[in-house]
Amino acid sequence: MGTWDSGPFDNDTAADWCGDLDDADLAKRPTLVREALSRAADEDGYLDSDVACEAIAAAAIVAAQQPGGPPIASAYAPGFLLDGGRFELPDDLVVLAVRALDRVMAADSEWHDLWQDAAGNVNPAFDAVRGLRGVLTA
Repeated sequence: MGTWDSGPFDNDTAADWCGDLDDADLAKRPTLVREALSRAADEDGYLDSDVACEAIAAAAIVAAQQPGGPPIASAYAPGFLLDGGRFELPDDLVVLAVRALDRVMAADSEWHDLWQDAAGNVNPAFDAVRGLRGVLTA
């Protein structure tokens, strides 16, 4: 996993997924977000870091679409969402995004293990995920 920072879009996997979302037809974008969140939320075994990275990016998109949600400013995020861009997402994606983030932060998550090894319990990647979860549960 090529990672250059701790934000939701700051790794190769998330950036590639965001490129696919950006290229997708408008009508298919909510489905792509749902699929990324579901892959993480519904994983019973050890959660692969690539699945986690896509879910975190998708959760960040869902959070940005909420009232008062954090704006998306990363150059690696989907271009259509920069500068306050919006699109319609089903309301149930908020709950799914929270489930996905909880799964990403679980002990049996490769993403969690990698960041735990790199920075310990207090680190900016964990803070970023906790921040997204806070927006989604507000």
